[in-house]
Amino acid sequence: MKTDTFCGLSAVRAVFACRQQEVQRLFFVEALKREAGDWCALLAASKRPYRMVPVEEMIRVAGTEHHGGIVAVAAPRNPSILNPMNLPASISPRHDRDVVILLDGIGNPHNLGAIARSAAFFGALGLVMQEGPGSAMPSTAAHRTAEGGLEYLQLWRTRNLAGAIGALDREWRSVATVLDPRGPTLADLPRDRPVALILGNEETGISPEVLSAARRRVTIAGSGQIESLNVAQAAAVILAGLR
Repeated sequence: MKTDTFCGLSAVRAVFACRQQEVQRLFFVEALKREAGDWCALLAASKRPYRMVPVEEMIRVAGTEHHGGIVAVAAPRNPSILNPMNLPASISPRHDRDVVILLDGIGNPHNLGAIARSAAFFGALGLVMQEGPGSAMPSTAAHRTAEGGLEYLQLWRTRNLAGAIGALDREWRSVATVLDPRGPTLADLPRDRPVALILGNEETGISPEVLSAARRRVTIAGSGQIESLNVAQAAAVILAGLR
């Protein structure tokens, strides 16, 4: 059975808070015995295993040295399919200043995790991920970078991101991020509708088809000394500005 690994206190805390029934195993080092106590009790009550292990074994369990001293193994989340012809009620905005993020071919799981961390921090509704070769989906690496952020977001996947943007326009204002020193900035963006924020691939940006589906474009004004930000950095800057 496929599983995801959650490394570090923040990620483990989030998966227990959001879906503790899906946690299958817990491992921790002696230094975090007290922090793990309540989670061990939950697992013991349902006869699920937990174990204190030495640091060298924790590296093997986590598959990385960046385990934070505690690791939970849980069933993976399977993002819901987003059908542009029949949008689910779960993607309806909660209020006029709500934000949902659409990812056009984001391939690096660490970028996916970092975007999710910022999205959860700023209270976004969720992520729509383009499904296909080279596109990152929730994984152990993404969860490690997200620090629990993926657990607090709605997650959807689609093979037709341009179509999804068109369907979302009934309730959301679609806004694509672009590199254009003379383009409109966040200050030019009306905030009378919730925003569907579109972020592009790390190397090539937003694809022409997806870009043409967006109603508006926005750029981050910089000094000009560096061409652009990492996509996860850009997401954090824009989310902070929208909030």
